[in-house]
Amino acid sequence: MNRWLGNIVRAAGRRRDRNQPVIVALLVGSGLADLAKRSGRTHSQGKKSEDESKGDKGDSMNVDRRHVIFVGSLAVAAAIFAALFMSACGGSSAGSSTPSTGGTSATTGSAACPPSGAATSLTGAGASFPYPLYSKWTSQFDKQCGVQINYQSVGSGAGISQITQKTVDFGASDGIMTDDQVAAAEAAGGPILHIPMTSGAVAVIVNLPGIDQGQLKLTPDVLANIYLKNIKKWDDPAITQLNPGLSLPSSDIAVVHRSDGSGTTFIFTNYLSKVSSEWKDKVGNATTVQWPGDIGGEKNDGVAQQVKQIPGAIGYVELAYAIQNNLTWASMQNKSGNYVEPTLDSTTAASTGVTIPDDTKVMITDSSNPQAYPIVGFTWILAYVNQADKAKGESLVYYLWWSIHDGQQYSKDLLYAPLSTDVVEKAEAEIKSIGHQGQPLLQLP
Repeated sequence: MNRWLGNIVRAAGRRRDRNQPVIVALLVGSGLADLAKRSGRTHSQGKKSEDESKGDKGDSMNVDRRHVIFVGSLAVAAAIFAALFMSACGGSSAGSSTPSTGGTSATTGSAACPPSGAATSLTGAGASFPYPLYSKWTSQFDKQCGVQINYQSVGSGAGISQITQKTVDFGASDGIMTDDQVAAAEAAGGPILHIPMTSGAVAVIVNLPGIDQGQLKLTPDVLANIYLKNIKKWDDPAITQLNPGLSLPSSDIAVVHRSDGSGTTFIFTNYLSKVSSEWKDKVGNATTVQWPGDIGGEKNDGVAQQVKQIPGAIGYVELAYAIQNNLTWASMQNKSGNYVEPTLDSTTAASTGVTIPDDTKVMITDSSNPQAYPIVGFTWILAYVNQADKAKGESLVYYLWWSIHDGQQYSKDLLYAPLSTDVVEKAEAEIKSIGHQGQPLLQLP
């Protein structure tokens, strides 16, 4: 008995495919049937011996009854075990869908794992802004479906380049692709989608000893002038007037920016272009710009480390990186005149009430919501509508569907805002449009 159960457990552990529940159920049934057969022989032998020694037909009938009950019990046990196991494993046919309990979508819920024959590995590259969340997602999806996803946090600019060169299965960007970038991508692989995954806040971080998180107050104009190098000292009157209770040093402001092509930079410069005409005219909005000065850092982590190491430094990073590095962030004055810290609630407020176009290409910086933090943006997965490799395309669409449904439950803990229902609906339509040779790859009931 123990050896038989051990064989079942080992068989289940070796199998990660979608037929696992059925296979294990068959193993259970086969094993129990074998036990029943052997126990039947044992009972028959006992009955024969008893009949010969006692000649008691009544006792023999009782043994038969016990045998029937025993075998029947084994059959019931097999059925219950199989049903429970299949339920626990989410047993269903390929392409099936189960209702979402996350409450993010008003339509279809979470997708099943990719069907048999789909690729067991994918590669992606791009934005570092959502990397903490994407890292969690790829780990969980691998555990659930056995698809390993190698996502490289190389920055949005590199992600756009790699998906255009088709060296990865998907790209990722916090910035909307330019017309020239879209044209290049379409020339390489046809129409390309921006599929929203989450939104997050870009925190303005500082290294000012003695000042706690959220204590320093900055207006849009002051922030723009710091990055334009018009304000060079921390005790400049433009800053001290906003912070009468703080003791600010007379030291130089060390301005830190991204040195690589960055979606975080796209969000940050989009905000500065909205609030400062001088910034818009002199520098502009892009994943890479000509910075007035001073210090470059690669990816979000590079900027965080530079600010952490340089007294008097200021920089911008996704909120999770600020928290991970225990950095101080500023409260930013929003469009309503309120000073707001970057939090999950203020990030969510930034996208509330925003009209989302079908292609989901919209910037949500400088929100008019009184509770909104002003430097917030979506981040997108970049994927071709027409997938050349069917097996990889199947795994990709099921991963994307999982991300906008099941994956959203991990957003809040990592300080990203879950997608709203209307954004999920737009993303669903985009994912459903992905196909191979004219046939949709996502198969839902």
